Amino acid sequence: MRTGGTEGTGGGAGTDTVAGLLAARAGDDRIGLVAGDRSWTWDEVVRESRARAGVAFAHRPTDPSTPFHIGILLPNVPEYLFWLGGAALAGAVAVGINPTRRGADLARDIAFTCCHLVVTDGDGAALIDGLETGVPPERVLRVDRPVPAQEPAHGSAQKPVGIPTPEPTSTTPSAPHPAPTPVPEDLYLLLFTSGTTSAPKAVRCTQGRLAEIAARAGQYYGFVADDVCYCPMPLFHGNAIMALWAPALAAGARIALTPRFSASGFVDDARRYGATRFTYVGRALAYVLATEERPDDSDTPLRFGFGTEASARDRAEFERRFGCTLVEGYGSSEGGLAVNRTPDTPPGALGRPTDDVVAVNPETGEVCLRARIGPGGAVENPDEAIGELVNRSGPGRFEGYWRHPEAEAARVRNGWYWTGDLGYVDEDGFVWFAGRTDDWLRIDSENIAAAPVERILERHPDVVAAAVYAVPDPRTGDQVMAALELRPGTDPASFATGPDGSAGGLGAFLAGQDDLGTKWAPRFVRVTPAMPLTATGKITKAPLRAEGWRCGDPIFIRDGRELAYRPLTPADAETLDAEARDHDRQAHDRRGRG
Repeated sequence: MRTGGTEGTGGGAGTDTVAGLLAARAGDDRIGLVAGDRSWTWDEVVRESRARAGVAFAHRPTDPSTPFHIGILLPNVPEYLFWLGGAALAGAVAVGINPTRRGADLARDIAFTCCHLVVTDGDGAALIDGLETGVPPERVLRVDRPVPAQEPAHGSAQKPVGIPTPEPTSTTPSAPHPAPTPVPEDLYLLLFTSGTTSAPKAVRCTQGRLAEIAARAGQYYGFVADDVCYCPMPLFHGNAIMALWAPALAAGARIALTPRFSASGFVDDARRYGATRFTYVGRALAYVLATEERPDDSDTPLRFGFGTEASARDRAEFERRFGCTLVEGYGSSEGGLAVNRTPDTPPGALGRPTDDVVAVNPETGEVCLRARIGPGGAVENPDEAIGELVNRSGPGRFEGYWRHPEAEAARVRNGWYWTGDLGYVDEDGFVWFAGRTDDWLRIDSENIAAAPVERILERHPDVVAAAVYAVPDPRTGDQVMAALELRPGTDPASFATGPDGSAGGLGAFLAGQDDLGTKWAPRFVRVTPAMPLTATGKITKAPLRAEGWRCGDPIFIRDGRELAYRPLTPADAETLDAEARDHDRQAHDRRGRG
């Protein structure tokens, strides 16, 4: 990281950097940011960012070899965006810290990414108090404390300082500082992955890559200066940064913040801010749709939403209910592969890739056959077609992980980019998602992917969210288990077994699904009041797998091949536990003999 430079305000680069995009907004007197009852013009946003850049640079490392990383541990408040801008102008790296992490996991995230400063509030300071983060108290900057009249000299010791929530004024000082002029190759962001399958990794993103994403997304999805971009997703995640903040910055559109996603407050916020577009991730749409429908739901300014991992049913229902067009994309913070929907994309498919994308059998390394799609969207040759999605064109814009060469090597092998996601490519070239690579279920010596089963379960009108995962079979392989979150007021027993407790219910629904594979129907169904979610609304299956049928939620089981469910009894649970212990003992004996 360069530390030299001339005295100035920073950010003199062109629009091929984030600093340049921000500098281009200087002097713009249109509203650029709203939060609650407060607003800032784009010129004021630039001034606030320059002020944060000055504070950051005053606290920069004295050793040039020490990473100049700023951890931001805040909800979606204006200070978050001011510090994103400040990091860009100061030539620092912004690290979005997940505020839902706790204890050793939270400390690990901060220490692993070598944060030199942590910007937080009272709640965040309480979370990290006493943790071994590698950041001493004097480098924890509180946004809810006043700034000293004179900033400390470079490298000197000082008490904790902070930046107050600024008054809406255009007189905030620009705080000149000896910052370098950033170039596109400068590292700018470390974005943590969602951590649904392993410990979160920190994805590297340069100033140039994010500026390019901003320009491309703005053009492709039609961002204009008159847009109001509502940001309900957390700013530490790539969705909010790459799909909303950066393209809004490039277009000069207005950004509207809410501290945290609220399904019940979504429509009211959209109306309050006059929001024309928004982004979503995971189950956010499902939770909005689970709220009580109102006669005036379609009376909102929303016209466009972009996101990932919503079901086809939820997208169609959202468009009907709110009169807002949704575009579902496939991509990741890593940037190694992207798939965009086209007008002819079949319901449920991701879209067409721009690169050479194939499904590869992870065991043999062979390219899978194209999927034959039958009536109702069923894959007629799943064993031959489903594999790991791979970009044979190369790593794309993947710039690596922070301090994780093993993960980088797993992503890029033989010149190909391996996504870690299961999927298939149909005969027309459309890509379909089939789950994560740890979502394979081994049933009767056949691999089954979880996502197609989840899509079928989520068609049921009473299902808000579905998670399909493996539990051990006492003989060999796996059994299919599904956790379901139902719409409020739905009785679990009637849902699973039918109104009279002996016929119909979920089994009858599954029997009517033409694309349900012969071995796909869950043997166990768990009805849970709330799915375990990441901070970005993605279901994390690890705790579900670990608990299996051993939980306090209602569990239903089907016997043999019959598509009829009944409540799991204590005697059933004892038998299953005994079988599981016997299975574990036999596996241990086999390992000992090996």
